Amino acid sequence: MIPLYDTVPSRRSPFVTWVIISINFIFFLIEISLPPPVLQKLVFYLGIVPARYTYPAWPGEGISYWPFVTHMFLHGGWLHFIGNMWTLWIFGDNVEDRLGHLRYAIFYFVCGLAACLTHIAFNMHSTIPVIGASGAIAGVMGAYFIMFPRARIITLIPIFIFPWVVELPALIFLGFWFLAQVFSGTFAIMAPATGVGIAWWAHAGGFVVGALLAPLIRQSKARYRRFYPDEWCPVRSVHRI
Repeated sequence: MIPLYDTVPSRRSPFVTWVIISINFIFFLIEISLPPPVLQKLVFYLGIVPARYTYPAWPGEGISYWPFVTHMFLHGGWLHFIGNMWTLWIFGDNVEDRLGHLRYAIFYFVCGLAACLTHIAFNMHSTIPVIGASGAIAGVMGAYFIMFPRARIITLIPIFIFPWVVELPALIFLGFWFLAQVFSGTFAIMAPATGVGIAWWAHAGGFVVGALLAPLIRQSKARYRRFYPDEWCPVRSVHRI
């Protein structure tokens, strides 16, 4: 399923989302300009390598913690980059609108950190670097799942060569996406040889943390515009900080 757009308007310009996408774009331009051997080293040193933090005798001079941030700005190709940025653009503006710019920026990086820690927990001995903004974006999707459950996601479902465009409630679209990550992650554990190089559990971890954290830090009702029908949420009447 490929999300095309959603039906919830935002009140303010998604400044932080634009900045995140711009930084990712700059990093990606740098990546594609590098020779393959140099790029491989860059990915290894700036990506998350689980064994680097779990193996006591990890070779090298000390352990760097910069990868917990830098891995979010590296991507493995045009499809990876465009897919992540497109998803962030669809869901990020509304979440930023509800959280506020500063809270959203902190929230984004916390979700990215939680995602990579989840990946490390499920792949403690892996020496394969993990890169991409997917974990942080999964957190944004988790927040959207909680705060905009009735929003409609216009979705492209390719059936063989025929495109099928449908309108799905966010509750169904994002719920199905999350279950797919958990199922795929579980299957990858049971049959590692079938893995396709996707950090399924990072996605699931980021989503859960985003869903749990966002309702606690969103703006008070008084600072937010009136609710539209597509964004009604059963918990909107509780007190917010």
